[in-house]
Amino acid sequence: MPRLFAPLMLLCLLFANPAHADSYITRMLNKPVPGGVAVIDLGPAERAPQASFGGRPVMVIKEQNNWLAVVGLPLTLKPGPAQLTSGTRTLNFTVGRKAYPEQRITLKNQRQVNPNPTDLKRFEREMAEQLNAYRSFSPGTPSNLLLDKPVNGPLSSRFGVRRFFNGEERNPHAGLDFAVAAGTPIKTPAAGKVILVGDYFFNGNTVFVDHGQGFISMFCHMSKIDVKVGQSLARGGVVGRVGSTGRATGPHMHWNVSLNDARVDPAIFIGAFQP
Repeated sequence: MPRLFAPLMLLCLLFANPAHADSYITRMLNKPVPGGVAVIDLGPAERAPQASFGGRPVMVIKEQNNWLAVVGLPLTLKPGPAQLTSGTRTLNFTVGRKAYPEQRITLKNQRQVNPNPTDLKRFEREMAEQLNAYRSFSPGTPSNLLLDKPVNGPLSSRFGVRRFFNGEERNPHAGLDFAVAAGTPIKTPAAGKVILVGDYFFNGNTVFVDHGQGFISMFCHMSKIDVKVGQSLARGGVVGRVGSTGRATGPHMHWNVSLNDARVDPAIFIGAFQP
């Protein structure tokens, strides 16, 4: 009996799922690839532990009796070992590989491919504003992590696509594009606060909504903005209307999601992620 019992116990330990393995949030959101999300078990604690990745604070939420870190992984992150810091602990995880396709776009306005010096100054100023918004980290817990689609329509361009404008490579596509008609209402996929509104050179009419703990939605190319900075929105609140302002070849809805200042694939949060 003792000889049989010891291997049996060992097998039970090996195949017993850790607490986070059955986590609903882990099953739905854990896509640890560049441009993806890593869900890391922080264990039980009376108070929410703090955690950081790449020097930036990350979202920490409680599920049942466990705390989980929900970490955005930038597209520039190399596959391989990575580390999350929580207090005095260093938690190791692995970033997998993901290949992203290419997209070639022809623009009539050459300035939107190679901006002139005046355009570049405007772009630099606007980019600084937007980066500051992406780095917001408010203390509130998001109303929901599984998000609603901002519009109902087919995807026309996925996240992470390597983009070539008039044959010249530019930054990868940092969001999802939905093919919907001009004027379609754009709804916030979770409750939040409007933290930035602007009319930008590349993005056109743009709105940033802070959902809490570094979880940010950005909507751009809109024909109309229906909100103001500081306005609180319930889940499903209208932020604006679909358009084609800025660098756009036609009406569509562009949606970015950012976690801890990393632009990540919004498809993860609507159950449409493709490995």
